[in-house]
Amino acid sequence: MGNGAKAAQKRERNASKQADKGPTSRLKVNEAAKNIVCQICRQTFLLTTRAPALEEHATNKHSKSLAECFPGYTGK
Repeated sequence: MGNGAKAAQKRERNASKQADKGPTSRLKVNEAAKNIVCQICRQTFLLTTRAPALEEHATNKHSKSLAECFPGYTGK
């Protein structure tokens, strides 16, 4: 048995391990976590976005304050 056969067997084993784990993509989870919404342009932000990033969006995109773009944001 040459090295080519060993490599093919290892690829097969790794492929079956990955199939057992299920999907590894976090796209759906991240999309569901976007619950901060700018009331002017309707852009969504992740729940973990902090106030400085939201303030930057409000001033750069709309020349408005954080409270005008995100009226329900509490800053947790």
